[in-house]
Amino acid sequence: MPGLGDTQRELLHLLKRRGPSTTGELAGDFDLATGTLREHLKSLEARRLVERVGRRREGPGRPHVIYGLTDAGESLFPAGEAELLVNLIEFLLDTGRDDVIDQFFEERVDQAYSEAAQRVEKMTVERRAEEVVRILADAGFMPEIDTDPKTGDTVVRLCHCPLKSVIAVTRRPCAAEERFVAQIVGADLERLTYMPDGDECCSYRVRRPGS
Repeated sequence: MPGLGDTQRELLHLLKRRGPSTTGELAGDFDLATGTLREHLKSLEARRLVERVGRRREGPGRPHVIYGLTDAGESLFPAGEAELLVNLIEFLLDTGRDDVIDQFFEERVDQAYSEAAQRVEKMTVERRAEEVVRILADAGFMPEIDTDPKTGDTVVRLCHCPLKSVIAVTRRPCAAEERFVAQIVGADLERLTYMPDGDECCSYRVRRPGS
């Protein structure tokens, strides 16, 4: 992550290797004053890479705070899930089991919609679009919402694709994503831009009735 100093990087690596630790335990591996070490941990907390996960008594006096990696901190380390998922999808495609992939994405959309349906039931289309942006933000799509100045229609943009490696193999997730957005918003969509075709983002216009 840009902006991290060598000491902060070493702290993250140490927490990854050792697991949740107190400042006293961490200080044994650093030639730093405890106060300086706490400042580095505070900076990592502010970046939401480290969090306080409890307290531990190490002798007389008050218990010491235990620090551990957050999910964001864990994500900085290499992971092979994406490659494994791509390999699985390639295997299913090569063995003629496309229907399994379709069923998987269809069921994911149905489950996600059923979880959100009650919340959006009485919302306007505009409020529904705001809700779908919130859901997609939690999923890592970096969504934005805007209004088309010419038509007044709501436009939803997805500035990041967390499934990019999968979409390089099959575009089925794109169809599932579009169906989910349309179901939540409760209106027809018009795709404006598409990252797999070279655009900077994926975007949809929410078509109002009669437009």
